[in-house]
Amino acid sequence: MKRFYFLTVLLLLVVSCEREKVKPDQNPDTDPDVPEVFVPEKRIEGRVALSYVTYYSQGIPDPTLLTHICYAFAELYVVGGQYRKFALQGDPSRFAAVADLKKNHPHLKILLAFTHTVDNKDNAQGGGFSAMSSTEEGRQAFARDCLEFLQQWGIDGVDIGWEFPGLSWSGHASNPAADTQNHVLLLKELRRTLGSDYLITFPGYISDAKTIAEGTRYIDLKAVEPYVDFVNVMTYDMDQAPHHHSALEDSRAYWDCVKMLASYKAAGFPPEKMVLGIPFYGRISFSQSPTAITYRQIKNLDPAVYTIGNWDPTASVPYVTRKATGAFYCGYDNPASIAIKGAWLLAHGMKGMMCWMYHGDDDNGTLRKAMWNAVMKPL
Repeated sequence: MKRFYFLTVLLLLVVSCEREKVKPDQNPDTDPDVPEVFVPEKRIEGRVALSYVTYYSQGIPDPTLLTHICYAFAELYVVGGQYRKFALQGDPSRFAAVADLKKNHPHLKILLAFTHTVDNKDNAQGGGFSAMSSTEEGRQAFARDCLEFLQQWGIDGVDIGWEFPGLSWSGHASNPAADTQNHVLLLKELRRTLGSDYLITFPGYISDAKTIAEGTRYIDLKAVEPYVDFVNVMTYDMDQAPHHHSALEDSRAYWDCVKMLASYKAAGFPPEKMVLGIPFYGRISFSQSPTAITYRQIKNLDPAVYTIGNWDPTASVPYVTRKATGAFYCGYDNPASIAIKGAWLLAHGMKGMMCWMYHGDDDNGTLRKAMWNAVMKPL
């Protein structure tokens, strides 16, 4: 689930939010007096602390700090415009090891996350979700395959990563005249086939479906709501340097979390089915190398060259600057911003947080610990 896409059109949306701009007393990235002892909050039933875990990363995630794992990815095989099957990307043994976590951690929900991209050597882009969902036969066949896979592995659901209906930003097929509507029909068929025992989620764009000259782009939030358990809203990559890419509220950026919530509510999507996305990386650019660096890499930046832990009280997020010039290098999230976002989302009745991606964290699990406590903090 590479969530890196270039945002080209500047939209202005005036949103009011009763929220105090909080500046933390300490900077968790740089202040040596921050306690190292982590005391996890007790798990609160119904709240979500979710991480995407990729096939190409190393190590097994800590199931005690997560309620859900989306294993990324599986890809579609479409030949001549006809859906044939889907298959895991990468070594199946890694998926098996992650799925095995449920044996000793029954509270943990594991979902198979689908991607619109093609990575397997025996596959080629043949239309993907756009082609598969365009016929009733394709939707039914895919839903049956999903049910069989979930039953075979004893896992809990699917995450449909079609990014996005009516839009092609990575070479996959798209049809603005029909994709948004077919996406709804696909989720409806999945719910009919999987029933109420399995979870259906999707990684969501930061706003509702948009009308364009050729048809529609993105996801019809109100139409899909009856068929999904929750949406993992990708509230990151909302801009690039020198703007923050994951600001809570910032009129300087293309989009922010407050605008996202307003757009979803205006579309009729309930906050209690919304999970806020937290990046475990910093965004530099969408087109120049390096485009992004993980939180782990941020913590290891040369202190003679970079200053990390700068705090923007307007956006409620930290950022990195170059010492020589003071230039903005990248925006990111740290424990302070995660705590502020956690208080904000709980105050608005949202379900929890998700992160892209688990292995972007540092060796101490700084961000996943912060995410867990932000989500599970008692009201």
